[in-house]
Amino acid sequence: MTVTEIPGLGPVVEDDDAGWFESEPVPVPVLGGRECRFLVEGYDGADDFHAAIRTFLALDRGALEAATPHIYAYYRDITELVDDEFRIDIAGPDRVLDHVHPGYEISVIRDGPVYVSVECNCDWEPEHGLQLIFRAGAEITKVGPYDGHVTNSGAYADPALEGVVYRSLR
Repeated sequence: MTVTEIPGLGPVVEDDDAGWFESEPVPVPVLGGRECRFLVEGYDGADDFHAAIRTFLALDRGALEAATPHIYAYYRDITELVDDEFRIDIAGPDRVLDHVHPGYEISVIRDGPVYVSVECNCDWEPEHGLQLIFRAGAEITKVGPYDGHVTNSGAYADPALEGVVYRSLR
């Protein structure tokens, strides 16, 4: 068992089987102070990991609010696909975060740049949830169902989707 220190997270323990370092719970301001464990994949001590974590931990709720048009578009796409008995009504983008419930684990991974991935439950899509990706920990650059990808261009193998925050299901 290897223990190392990651700035902002403190001591982290390497999980040899999983291939990541795991932190103790840390308060996350962008999530209202919710305490979350960080799973840092491919950590090599590089400054871009430290910068992404530091930047992410400095965000406030405004980072989530900036993405509400994209999150609401995802909600709208899903509600068009479900039967009325399972549909929930959300009045608009300013209310969509009331229906998002972040998990307790946050992944930090390198895929070119370093990305921070927050997996959430959401009231309108209990099966696939909601994944929020923060490029370099700074801003949400991908919204959609949890698929494990950090960009839409990577998820759909389509370079034309580079920079697209939400790819409509329609």
